Amino acid sequence: MMIELPLLSRHDIAFPNVDLALDEPNGLLAFGGDLSCKRLRNAYRLGIFPWYSKGEPILWWSPNPRAIITYDRFHISKSLRKWLGKHAYRVTINHAFDHVIDTCSSIPRSSIKHDDGTESANGVWINADMISAYKALHRENGAHSIEVWEDEQLVGGLYGVCIGNVFCGESMFHKRTNASKLAFVSLVQFCKTQGIHFIDCQLENPYLQSFGCFAIPRNDFQQRLQHAYTTPYSENIWHPQVLPTLVKP
Repeated sequence: MMIELPLLSRHDIAFPNVDLALDEPNGLLAFGGDLSCKRLRNAYRLGIFPWYSKGEPILWWSPNPRAIITYDRFHISKSLRKWLGKHAYRVTINHAFDHVIDTCSSIPRSSIKHDDGTESANGVWINADMISAYKALHRENGAHSIEVWEDEQLVGGLYGVCIGNVFCGESMFHKRTNASKLAFVSLVQFCKTQGIHFIDCQLENPYLQSFGCFAIPRNDFQQRLQHAYTTPYSENIWHPQVLPTLVKP
């Protein structure tokens, strides 16, 4: 079956209404355009994100339902809670964004997320163009990283985009047990203290569900997104900093 999609212009950063996204593949909205910082900012403001494989055109998505983390439903397992009180790692924000995204792109993955929430064996999906685009967005203070350090070695981390009072997670990695979990818990704790309304996880998977991630209809997500933009937000909260060594759940 042939799929007809809107082709985005390189000269216009506008997107089609997310209600026009396909049901199958779930959330596929448009293709083309570019990964300029201006377009990425507009996409995330509208609840749209790029996701495509090497050799494909840029594909833009707004899935239905949408997975999110809220603080009232955030959950930490007993074993992880116990570990959090003992870890000796150092956690930072925006100390090594380039290193984090480079590592996320280079570590082989045993699975890859699909638009229906399932996973299958595959390789790395973060291509060179995406790396360059998010590094540029980071330099404009729109993309951010959480780093986990053992001595001076980066052993875990994650990165994502914060446009307004919503953090949109993109990818994470670990080289030590629980290092990515520590990064994620630290992110949630930080966002909660800074007034970020919720964390956009895009699609559910068992890893995120273990923290209380849940799916809501796209219309509900859009309402939450727009409400988040009605409250004051400052990108200055993401200045490079060291987070507390002991993360208390």
